[in-house]
Amino acid sequence: MAYQPHTDSDRARMLAALGIDSVEALYEDIPAPVRATGIDLPDGEPELVLQRRMASLAARNRVDLVSFLGAGVYHHHLPAAVDTILSRGEFASAYTPYQPEISQGTLQTIYEYQSMLSELTGLPVVSASHYDGAAATAEACLMTIRATGRDRVLASRAIHRHYLDTARTYFSDGRHILEELPTLADGTTDLDALEAALAEPDRPVAGVLLGQPNAFGVLEPMARAAGLAHAAGALFVSVVEPVSLAVLASPGEIGADIAVGEGQPLGIAPQYGGPYLGILAATEALTRQVPGRLVGRTLDVDGRRAYVMTLRAREQDIRRDRAASNICTNQALCALAATVYLATLGPHGLRDVAASGAAAARRLEAALAAVGVVRVHTAAYLNEFAIRVPDAAAVHDALLDAGVLAGLPLARWYPDDPGLANALLVCATEVTTDADIAHLAWALAAALAERVAVMA
Repeated sequence: MAYQPHTDSDRARMLAALGIDSVEALYEDIPAPVRATGIDLPDGEPELVLQRRMASLAARNRVDLVSFLGAGVYHHHLPAAVDTILSRGEFASAYTPYQPEISQGTLQTIYEYQSMLSELTGLPVVSASHYDGAAATAEACLMTIRATGRDRVLASRAIHRHYLDTARTYFSDGRHILEELPTLADGTTDLDALEAALAEPDRPVAGVLLGQPNAFGVLEPMARAAGLAHAAGALFVSVVEPVSLAVLASPGEIGADIAVGEGQPLGIAPQYGGPYLGILAATEALTRQVPGRLVGRTLDVDGRRAYVMTLRAREQDIRRDRAASNICTNQALCALAATVYLATLGPHGLRDVAASGAAAARRLEAALAAVGVVRVHTAAYLNEFAIRVPDAAAVHDALLDAGVLAGLPLARWYPDDPGLANALLVCATEVTTDADIAHLAWALAAALAERVAVMA
């Protein structure tokens, strides 16, 4: 549909209906210092000049690095079918259709996404409206509070820092409490501390959150943690990495009430912050606490299969004051990417992706150990782990010059933790080659040798 701007006559009629003389009158209650002002843009340029300018800006991006960065966003091979289907005109809009009689195709794609994620997580109810893993995690915290009537949430410090920071923002009104659980030397969450926190008689807990794998790449004792939470009347939330679910026990199998995570690994390329896809799945008992949109399958008046939005009264477009959360934009296009990716690979293909990444990580660990670089934590991991490197931040920067992105300096996430001051979080996936691993080991050994020489 072509965009039709309002005419002067249209604006005059609207102002008259509002009983004001100018648009500026609409903003009188906004203090002048915080009102939007003009955008400082350079003068227009001829197309050829502009193309050269944009090309020079794009050239500043490093796309030649051998990358071992994970930390919540993972590089996987994307089947060509994903982008081919996403680029079709039928899927140009990511917004949820509200007229099912003309939107069966898009509604079905959301339904198929829900079905696949339900099978993957082992939980029966899946929402498709969350911006990213951080937003989904924060929503899960609020779900536990609404469902239990309690106001205290316990979250492992080994959950992605962005997720916890977002949850704290949701809790910034002071009505709810988010407390971090400490971790042990092996990288897992301290379940004795969890048990003690749950036992405080005057401070009942609404929900307990652990990551699987956690932010250090370590595998947590999820079933025991879920049992402790349930024994205290709290809900258990599993923060998942979705590809790992092809080889690890599902949230449903370990007794989780809610599963959340970042859907980017399922067919969405790593980008500068998104758009990504928040995964949220829950038990049937929590259906009415799930924020966002659900698509259901039914029959029309002629007995034919049909797809519709369901439980609409919980959405802000119907009863905003009763909504579980005010989620307006739907992530249907990103959910479609995940659906195509999962359908293309199938369960065996996804298992191969997870297993190949784990195997590459073992080879990476061995190669690094051979040059004297060892893991920080001793607990089991899947395809991501922390290594101890003297002067990690400086070495990380030096390796960029050698064409290697050596993961994430964990001091950026945990600046006050001396145990992680010299730690790099590195990751391998199915696209990590033996040549990549050898290059990192060589570059890291050279950088460390140079630092030793300088110190001598």
